[in-house]
Amino acid sequence: MNNRLRITLIIIIPVIFIGAFLLRNVFLDDISEPTLQTTQTQNTPTSNSLGVRALKLNAQSFSNNIFTTGTIIANEEVQLRPETSGRITSLTLDEGRSVKKGDLLVKINDADLQAQLLRARLQLELAELRENRQKLLLENRAIAQEDYDVALNQVNTIKAEISLIEAQIEKTELRAPFDGVIGLRNVSEGSYITTSNVVATLQDFNTIKIDFSIPERYSALVQSGDQIRFTRQASEGTYEGKIMAIEPRIDQATRTLVLRAQAPNPNRSIIPGAFVQIEFKLREIPNALMVPSEAIIPELGGNSVFIYEGGSAVRKRVIIGTRTETLVQVVDGLSDGDTILTTGILQLREGMPVRVTEMIDQTSQES
Repeated sequence: MNNRLRITLIIIIPVIFIGAFLLRNVFLDDISEPTLQTTQTQNTPTSNSLGVRALKLNAQSFSNNIFTTGTIIANEEVQLRPETSGRITSLTLDEGRSVKKGDLLVKINDADLQAQLLRARLQLELAELRENRQKLLLENRAIAQEDYDVALNQVNTIKAEISLIEAQIEKTELRAPFDGVIGLRNVSEGSYITTSNVVATLQDFNTIKIDFSIPERYSALVQSGDQIRFTRQASEGTYEGKIMAIEPRIDQATRTLVLRAQAPNPNRSIIPGAFVQIEFKLREIPNALMVPSEAIIPELGGNSVFIYEGGSAVRKRVIIGTRTETLVQVVDGLSDGDTILTTGILQLREGMPVRVTEMIDQTSQES
């Protein structure tokens, strides 16, 4: 009897547990199904239009300031080197001293050339006496024309020799090629120098030049005569200059355009080689339509934007002009008052319904 009861319990108890588990799952399914349906109903969008931000265009005067760095260079600079080798017999250049064009700075020994010059001049005197006698004889028909021509040729030959010696003597004198300031000298009186020796440097920086670069995209907005302002680290003052030259090519390595400006420096307070901060105001563009750069869609062969018309997105082909870090000028394809879509660009399609959730103030987009 006990064995039979034990077997019965062993069979009944698992059946009861299985039945309870099945009833529990059915009950939970009945509860979760309406909840799921309710959640799905709540997540269903109430509208098929895409929410976007927009900007209403207003034509306005546009000017863009470029901030860059530059280097000061002298108006004129040269390394002073002799044209001939020899021993320095006179050294009249003082370091840091101002000199005038043509001032004698270095004299190299020319004793042998002076001796040659003296001999040539004596020979010229003798040749000229002979030429005069031959001329008188020719006038009296005492000699042939050929004899006189020989005497005249000898005079001219000696004159040419004298000019050559004088040119060689001139090379022994190193003179200032322009007004300027002498730098540190590298030789002393009595030194033997050659054409490879740099005696000193000479710089004219009463007027200075400023070399700097601007991005390639601004190249069409620059011209000679444009004004710049610059400051240097060693001074709190602000200086002004003008563009004097523009490199006629874009640097392929940096994609920049190299410019050179010029500024007066009468007190020589700005030293060549100095580093300066430059503010360069580009030419002003009246009635410019400026679009945020994120609204421009690059395409094969051009660019386009989406504008808002009648609750839909409409694609417009545009031609762009100058750029800043945040704005792009549209020169064709848009009109004053158009509403530009600035977000959701990747999702937008032609004719797609959209709703403007925020209208951007264009003044906040100016740079």
